[in-house]
Amino acid sequence: MQLSQIPNEIRQYMIITGNYWAFTITDGALRMLVVLHFHQLGYSPLNIAMLFVFYEVFGVLTNLFGGYLGAKWGLNRTMNIGLFLQIVALAMLLVPATSLTVLWVMAAQALSGIAKDLNKMSAKSCIKLLVPENAEGKLYQWIALLTGSKNALKGGGFFVGGALLSLVGFQYAILAMLIALVMIWLFSILTLTQSLGQAKSKPKFKDIFSKSSAINYLSAARMFLFGARDVWFVIALPVYLASIFDWNHWYVGGFMALWVIGYGLVQSFAPYFTGKRQGRIPDGKSALNWASLLAFIPALMASLLTLQWHIESSLLIGLLLFGAVFAINSSLHSYLIVSYAKADGVSLDVGFYYMANAMGRLIGTVLSGWIYQTYGLTACLWISTAFIVFAAVLSIKLPRLHHVD
Repeated sequence: MQLSQIPNEIRQYMIITGNYWAFTITDGALRMLVVLHFHQLGYSPLNIAMLFVFYEVFGVLTNLFGGYLGAKWGLNRTMNIGLFLQIVALAMLLVPATSLTVLWVMAAQALSGIAKDLNKMSAKSCIKLLVPENAEGKLYQWIALLTGSKNALKGGGFFVGGALLSLVGFQYAILAMLIALVMIWLFSILTLTQSLGQAKSKPKFKDIFSKSSAINYLSAARMFLFGARDVWFVIALPVYLASIFDWNHWYVGGFMALWVIGYGLVQSFAPYFTGKRQGRIPDGKSALNWASLLAFIPALMASLLTLQWHIESSLLIGLLLFGAVFAINSSLHSYLIVSYAKADGVSLDVGFYYMANAMGRLIGTVLSGWIYQTYGLTACLWISTAFIVFAAVLSIKLPRLHHVD
């Protein structure tokens, strides 16, 4: 079948997904490049964490206001603006090494944070508009595929970042990604449907905060869920692998890449783990059950590390188990927010939800550097456990069978 014969909805889904994939590879690679490059320069875990603070802070603001802009301008525009800002962020890092100060990197990361969340909010919101109403099973499948494939490619980005740093160095790695992203951006401008996702009724600014209780509880649970991941994953884990296990850049980037790739693959198949074969669509009870299961894993890892029981094996196997169960939690949440969101101005609800997601990442990132530097990886895992328990408790309030007030 030729591309012109494919239904427009499928073509748009393919373009949006391809756009999201390309962005995600550069985002994952950039994260790994910055962590490993500045660790190599002698920065402490807390100082490395601070490089990403603006990335997460501006991610929070972008999701809050980006949903409003998406409803007002159209999601095609917000997606393309996100790509352009990532190009600018990469270009900022091409300055000579002597000019690559902490504040300059933080500013570049701020732009990258805005870019990432504009792109993600736009992509997730678009799917709601491309799937027929009441086709909840198909909506879940499309969301799971988009989310899972994105994270698998983000893992690929981690590997690309570690490999490029070893092979060509920091600046040439940034330049290669910049050129590739410019080509994707130009293609996206020419092919995305105009005004996709633009609200029929003109959105009011107060609509940013006007949410159903279901969306509020789900957003709060998402904040704790992603804080629980990033409190050990963002800074503590790569620094621990490099300093305690004495792994080189290839090993660190490769392991984290494989972890995120596996995590993404499980996300893609999440509908099959949550009852699709039995014809069940997940609801609030599903979110509670899967969060409760997840909480046991970091608690067990922390206990084994405290007992000094086969540290390397306990940590690596525990990380794989955590990744698989966390992936199902994440995919399930991503479906629920798109399902709960109103079709007209969908980006308002999705943007608010991912604002909470970004807030969780911000909290997790700062704690990852500070707690690891002060108390070690075991403490990071206990905080992760507590955050997941909070997410599970909040999930009790989520509606069953999609009865949203």
